Amino acid sequence: MVLKRVEKQTPEDSAMKNGIFREYNTTAPEETSVLPLFNLKHKTAIVSGAGGGIGLQVAQGFAEAGANVAIWYHGNKQALDRAAEIEKKYGVKCRAYQTDITDYDDTKRVIDEIAEEFNGRLDIFVANAGIIWKDGGMIDGPVSNYRNVVSTDLDSVYYCAKAAGEIFRRQYETGVNVKGEKLENYRYGSFIATASMSGHIANIPQLQSAYNAAKAGVIHLCRSLAVEWVKFARVNSVSPGYIVTDISNFVPPETRAIWRGKIPMGREGEAHELKGAYLFLASDASSYMTGAEMLIDGGYCAV
Repeated sequence: MVLKRVEKQTPEDSAMKNGIFREYNTTAPEETSVLPLFNLKHKTAIVSGAGGGIGLQVAQGFAEAGANVAIWYHGNKQALDRAAEIEKKYGVKCRAYQTDITDYDDTKRVIDEIAEEFNGRLDIFVANAGIIWKDGGMIDGPVSNYRNVVSTDLDSVYYCAKAAGEIFRRQYETGVNVKGEKLENYRYGSFIATASMSGHIANIPQLQSAYNAAKAGVIHLCRSLAVEWVKFARVNSVSPGYIVTDISNFVPPETRAIWRGKIPMGREGEAHELKGAYLFLASDASSYMTGAEMLIDGGYCAV
């Protein structure tokens, strides 16, 4: 008699049977009071592109809620000082790491290193790093710049998700951290990507097809991963509109005036106006939310 080896099902496979989702793939949090649901105490979060702008505000928001935070930067070494300030002000662990998010091996190495150093766990990952397109129309724009935008804005999200998702899945399957210790105060992972309203519309007057396509890809990647990962992590995206950050300092005042004329609120957003949305998605306050896209644009896409 030949015994057939039974392959162990992955959590991704076991969430469905014959194309139908199984009942109770997830459970609701026991906590029902609203403020404790936002509490991130003892949790570990990584935020890429956090040397300034949106990422730095998100990292600070997580620290305010009690999380230990690793902030990633590429060239902005001020992130080292910002991490020290966050750690001192909020009494949490905060470190800055220089990374190349366009390199999968480097991305995975740093994520694994942080999980080891930060209480052996990973609870939240925010894929926020990105660059913009400055080269105008698609036909005359350099192909090399297209590759840079897609590599940084879309491929890197995939790389971060792959490496972080591996840890989320392992924590779900074993119930222990990387040191073999029982995970306390852990339910699921939360992966959040910064997309853009540009993934929904074609911006004018500036032309930026490569950027728009990359951000649309981020939105759909997150929706797809939400289905794959439903048993062990929630996956959502945030699409900011025009936000005041250093990344858009090159834009001439007359163009910004056109932007404001297309925004019902009549102004660009401030980076700190976004951190509440990221905290919501990172915490149990959004426990029944996955595969969702939060559009925060001052009403731009409503008209």
